[in-house]
Amino acid sequence: MLKRLCAITFAVLMLAASVSAFATDTDERLSNAAQVMDEIVNVPEGIPTELLNSAYCVVVIPSVKKLAFGIGGSYGRGVMVCRGGQNFTGPWGAPAMVRLEGGSFGLQIGAQANDYVLLIMNEKGATSLLKHKVKLGADVSAAAGPVGRAATAETDLTMHAEILSYSRSRGLFAGVSLAGSTLRSDDDSNRDLYRQDISAEQIIEGKVAVPNAGKRLVEKLEKTSPKRS
Repeated sequence: MLKRLCAITFAVLMLAASVSAFATDTDERLSNAAQVMDEIVNVPEGIPTELLNSAYCVVVIPSVKKLAFGIGGSYGRGVMVCRGGQNFTGPWGAPAMVRLEGGSFGLQIGAQANDYVLLIMNEKGATSLLKHKVKLGADVSAAAGPVGRAATAETDLTMHAEILSYSRSRGLFAGVSLAGSTLRSDDDSNRDLYRQDISAEQIIEGKVAVPNAGKRLVEKLEKTSPKRS
């Protein structure tokens, strides 16, 4: 009986530790995403201001792990933040956790883990990501984003893309194609972050407040791009 009680107690303690570690992981992910966004918007050859001001949502995926050198699949967990209000014209809202999986991401700009930033450029792109798993380049149009403060969307592909994507590795920042990869809601992480069963759509709709761990990222976006143009 004593052995059984000890085993049950050990299992409970291990489960508690696992839950705590998972919650800490979501906090760390939000912190890393805020750091990535802070560094990218402060470099001259970063995301063009006019594109960020036009974005409906921003997805930040820090430290994506590549499964093969140079060309190959990848996996990463990140954060999606959208503008609130009708037609995504309000202030930035609470973050929803997302996953980026699979795909052949083209020639990478470094051999180590990369940070990715995705701009969601219209309502269709935003609502698609909120409702189900989407395949970039198939379910939604995607293109490598232009860089530099004065860069403009010069090609039809960029002008009409629903998602513009960027990659950073070892200080190098460039537009990169994520076609073939999938992006979906990370429901387990959302549940741990908000301590309830809640969908990405409900989070973006403003059903919950911005958690403390996400305030730095949201405040950075609000300061950098307070209104959608």
